Amino acid sequence: MTTAFAIKARIDDPQAPTFDFPAQKTMYGGRRIAAGDTIYLFASENEGGQGLVARGVVVSAQAVAKLEGVERQTPRVSIIVRRTALAARALGRRELKPFTDWDDGRPETELNFKYYRQATNKIVGISEETAAFLEGYF
Repeated sequence: MTTAFAIKARIDDPQAPTFDFPAQKTMYGGRRIAAGDTIYLFASENEGGQGLVARGVVVSAQAVAKLEGVERQTPRVSIIVRRTALAARALGRRELKPFTDWDDGRPETELNFKYYRQATNKIVGISEETAAFLEGYF
């Protein structure tokens, strides 16, 4: 059974056939990502991107060892992704900003909460409803 994830990271070329994301921060279940999982790629607006740019499949996922002597560390994972589709319409900070009722259960709110409430780049696990919502952008 595959699970859906999303990543917000620096993506210089959304049309590249593969993407290498070394030592990415994980939150909201993102550390469980594995080969075969579907992943939605968001090009970080903090680094010149425009939000959702592609969908892919994880080809490789490897946990990064924690640093010795550092007490609090966010789990990190290195992944390689093969692009399977390009986004056909925009979905980024501007489109998600109005969705701030954290308890409304909407896919837009889940994405806004996980990506833009704390604007760091990261891999996150997403709900089936949010994955189905994102499919509408391809």
